[in-house]
Amino acid sequence: MKSASPIVEIAKKVCPAVITVVVSKDLPKVEDFYSFPYGGKEIIMPKMQKGAKGKTEKTQIGGGSGFIISADGYVITSNHVVSDTTADYTVILSPDKKYPAKVLSRNPINDVAIIKVEGDNLPFIELDDSDKIELGEDVVAVGNALGEFTDTLSAGIVSGLSRYITAFGGIDHQMQNLRGLIQTDAAINPGNSGGPLVNMDGRVIGVNTAMIMGAQNIGFAIPINYVKKDLEEIKKFGKIVVPFLGIKYVMLSKEMAQANKLPVQDGALVVREALGEPPVVKGSSADKAGIKEFDIITDCNGEKINLKNPLAHILQKCKIGGETVFKVLRDGKEVTLKAKLEEKV
Repeated sequence: MKSASPIVEIAKKVCPAVITVVVSKDLPKVEDFYSFPYGGKEIIMPKMQKGAKGKTEKTQIGGGSGFIISADGYVITSNHVVSDTTADYTVILSPDKKYPAKVLSRNPINDVAIIKVEGDNLPFIELDDSDKIELGEDVVAVGNALGEFTDTLSAGIVSGLSRYITAFGGIDHQMQNLRGLIQTDAAINPGNSGGPLVNMDGRVIGVNTAMIMGAQNIGFAIPINYVKKDLEEIKKFGKIVVPFLGIKYVMLSKEMAQANKLPVQDGALVVREALGEPPVVKGSSADKAGIKEFDIITDCNGEKINLKNPLAHILQKCKIGGETVFKVLRDGKEVTLKAKLEEKV
């Protein structure tokens, strides 16, 4: 008798807890379509109902994967799957089991989110320790590939550790810098973002998050230990407690520094968005510490700030209410400033 692949057992263990997250919004109802000539072609456009009494309808605008991690309905997914704060979210466990979902936390720094559905005795997957991952070990990525093919499994190995990438995701396709990632050759496709990357024990070691466009077999996952801290804070405080500095800034690069004749190539330049609000929030920790527009923050609590170790990642490790020390370059001179970070609300 032919022995079954260990992946068969993993599928039986993991797939019941892998879900689809559907993103929907109330949008104006399409009454009809009309066409108009443009560039020698006929362009088809939807005709929306106008006026205050115009009808709206619930319209699916996106989706992704996720997985249940407790019998009472805690679900992990990618932040870019649930990034729209004005949308409604539904978790689909099976064709006849659909649950409205509440987003408990969004963490754009690590691209993870925790959502909750109300249920009892739900199937769930156990979490493992991602610090113990070994290069070359076998893994399986699970998700709903392209949003259509449910319970899609792809096997591979851990191809690399502690990778750093810049990814685009979410409804608004914002750029995110992600670091400390697990690289795998298990296929990760659009639609299975947010699904689990599991080891051969069927335990979660990562959250599928990105792939390299145009390349084959290069996918990435967020280590599950990054999510555990968020989960602990959710269960303890009902939210993620994030330190808040209160500045707008851009991370410097060699090219940016040369183009703008800046004195350093690394750091965080405090600067407002085009025609935007002042870059230092009035009354914030940064304001009280004396941080000003055009300051270049080069160091936070002894850690050098650069593209691979951005300010956002360092701030995440700082304690709320504790003293945080910044080294700032201002008019060519180094200044040391101290701030007490407050909780982000």
